[in-house]
Amino acid sequence: MKPRVLVVEDERAVAEAIVYALATDGCEPTWVTTGRAALDAVRGGGYALLVLDVGLPDGNGFDFLREIRGTSDVPVVILTARAEEVDRVAGLEIGADDYVTKPFSPRELSARVRAILRRAGPRGEPRGAAQGDAAARTVGPFVIDARRRQVTFFGEALDLTRCEYRVLAALLRHPGWVLSRETLMSEAWDDPAAAFDRTVDSHIKSLRAKLRAVRADCDPIATHRGEGYSIKERW
Repeated sequence: MKPRVLVVEDERAVAEAIVYALATDGCEPTWVTTGRAALDAVRGGGYALLVLDVGLPDGNGFDFLREIRGTSDVPVVILTARAEEVDRVAGLEIGADDYVTKPFSPRELSARVRAILRRAGPRGEPRGAAQGDAAARTVGPFVIDARRRQVTFFGEALDLTRCEYRVLAALLRHPGWVLSRETLMSEAWDDPAAAFDRTVDSHIKSLRAKLRAVRADCDPIATHRGEGYSIKERW
C-alpha cells in the first residue's frame, strides 16, 4: 500500500508541487488548506505522515502541531519561511520530526518524507522497534515497550513526545553508558542535522520533570559535563 501523506499548505502552487513530487515518489498525498482541516483528518487516522506549513490562514502551524501531538504520534515535517534557529528549535521541541525552510525543492522534501517513513517502520513504530528491540524489556524501574512506544517508570506510564521517547529509549538501551549529544541527536531525530545541542538539553530537562512527577526522590539521568548523558545502571 502507498503511504498516505497529508499536506497542509494554503498556497496552491506550493501545495501542487509537493503533491506532485510525493505522488511520483510512491506516496498517496491528500491536500488541505487549514489547520482545522488537518486536525479533523488526523483524528480520522490512516495517515503515515504530515507535511505541515507554519503559516496557515486559520492559525499558527506550531499551535496546530501542539494539538496534534496531544492525540497522535504521526510523523510531522514542518514547512517554514523562518530561518532563525529559535523557530527551528521550537518546532523540533514541540514534536516535529524534521523541518524544511522555504523556498525548497519539492524533490528534497519528498526524499526527507521517504527517509522518515523508512525509519518509522511499516506501522509507524519508532526506530528502536525496527532495529530489533524486544517487545518489552526492563531496566531497573523502567519497562520499555518498543512496539507500543511506551515507557513505564515505577509502574506508571510516562506521557512522552516522540522525540522524548526516542531519547529515553536510547539511554535505556545502554544503561551506564555516556551518550554524547550527537549520539542522542542521531537516535532521536530522523535528520540529526536539524537538531541542536540545546534541543537535546531541553528534552532531557522535560524528561527529568516527568520522571520527578512519578518519583520526586529519584533522578536516574546523569549529566556528564562536556560529554553527554547516561541512565543509571545499578538500582
